[in-house]
Amino acid sequence: MATPVLPLPDSRTEPDGSAVVRVLGYNVRSMRDDTEALARVITACAPDLVLVQEAPRFFRWRKKLARLAAASGQVVLTGGGTAAGPAILCSLRATVERTEDVLLPLTPGEHRRGLATAVVRFGAVRLGVISCHLGLREDERHAQAGLLLDRLAGLGADHVVAGGDLNERPGGRAFDRLAAGLQDCRATAPWGGEHTFSATEPRRRIDALFATKGIEVLGCGVPLDQPGVTRADLGAATDHLPVLAALRIPAS
Repeated sequence: MATPVLPLPDSRTEPDGSAVVRVLGYNVRSMRDDTEALARVITACAPDLVLVQEAPRFFRWRKKLARLAAASGQVVLTGGGTAAGPAILCSLRATVERTEDVLLPLTPGEHRRGLATAVVRFGAVRLGVISCHLGLREDERHAQAGLLLDRLAGLGADHVVAGGDLNERPGGRAFDRLAAGLQDCRATAPWGGEHTFSATEPRRRIDALFATKGIEVLGCGVPLDQPGVTRADLGAATDHLPVLAALRIPAS
């Protein structure tokens, strides 16, 4: 279901030192689909940060991720193979303070999972960032959500945005564990489309962005009506739809 609202605010720095930051969450399925369509979608969303899931992890993965970043006006901040799939891209507007890739405990018989984390600045604004991709088993996802919250607390940043492919809808134990302490950005300020999977027949919201309570969510959802984003590109780029949010973050 789409929520018709005004266009999301553009990135900017406010007179009081706060900053409007655009954040995109996107599962790119190892860039196995139409990478030109993928780059066009990211570019049209004009994000300051891109929280990537299923970034390339194997043969020449750094080169592939760097190529996507360059084609969409971004640079690689952290993650990819070293985080077991999650990655963070950023625009040149961001100043990087530090990064860290974290591997989560391996569940026997399941894929390795990890977190890509960073602390960045936008002028006077200091922001922690986490990209995640939770597991396929309910108990594994719930435990990983707790580890994500622990990592969030350990970033040492007053304001944090986290998100990714949760493999779970709102109401699930892991989703609700995150939403209990953070703002579910889509629920806080609905904008655009709701469901993120699959890209061609979206019926489930399993991708989400979360923000700490001091951040003002100006709008969040699937950018169905974002200028430059076409339904054809969304269907060709990957098997998930992206989630775009505009956030007003106080000066640190």
